[in-house]
Amino acid sequence: MGREDVLAWVESPLQLIGAAEWAASHGRTVPVAGRLTPQISATADELLTRGARFGELAPYLGIPWSLLARHGHWLVGDGFSGQFRLAAAVLRPHRVTFLDDGAYAIAYADALLGRRPYARPNVAERGLTTVVAPFAAELVHRRAASRRAAIFTAFDLGADRLDGLADRGFGIRRHDFSWTRATAPAAPALGRRIVLGSALPVDGRMMLVDYVRWVRDAAAGGAVYLPHRRETAEQLDAVATVPGLRIHRTGLPVELVLAGARHPLDVHTLPSSTTTTLPLVLAGTGARVFTDVSRNGAARRSARTAAA
Repeated sequence: MGREDVLAWVESPLQLIGAAEWAASHGRTVPVAGRLTPQISATADELLTRGARFGELAPYLGIPWSLLARHGHWLVGDGFSGQFRLAAAVLRPHRVTFLDDGAYAIAYADALLGRRPYARPNVAERGLTTVVAPFAAELVHRRAASRRAAIFTAFDLGADRLDGLADRGFGIRRHDFSWTRATAPAAPALGRRIVLGSALPVDGRMMLVDYVRWVRDAAAGGAVYLPHRRETAEQLDAVATVPGLRIHRTGLPVELVLAGARHPLDVHTLPSSTTTTLPLVLAGTGARVFTDVSRNGAARRSARTAAA
């Protein structure tokens, strides 16, 4: 195993974008072990077309043991993953860097600081996942103590978390999707108003009838709808009944779809990682990202303008 040979181990399109940003910012060519899903395959193809510094692309199911064993530096997309915990406890990588897994970035930082359990939020864990958690946590903290653990994130962790992580030896590096913006082709002409699909109904966290009511409100006057990668056919059929809404399927993360925007957009979304990522991706365009919080069909809305 090469102690500093790097491998990106990713399970979602956003994690894969994070790996491309890490490779660009460090001037390294990074082989990728990506979970075998259509969304990751499509995202990988698009990133390669844009010049991502990826080496071998290896799709996998389960844990890519042989690849992990050959690389001493892991770029890990999901620090809460039971598969990561098991692999880390067994193989004990020389160095580990954590990429963003959506808004879990903040929860993971709190877990590393001992402020919350080392467990995925809102999930009842059991079995081997819980057994190996202490061993994975011990490995991560040992690597941090020897300055061989880092976090590469687009999220603002806050000064208090940053100080606590630095005290424990973690290296923290922020990124703002600069490579994603610099390599983006012109975005498709979608119109001014964009509504982002959500998996909240799929996850049982919002009634479908309330979700469709929110879409109808957000799309008032006409809009383009970008589906979430985990939406069901039933949910999309319900959304398709909204007047003035055009569904635009891309199979790509919204960060890649909108990065090449050349004019201001009004983007409507329910709470998700996009409230952090899109203002960075759309920096300088004058875009506004509206975050809507719906409760029983009644929406409360806040806006954030993409920085110049």
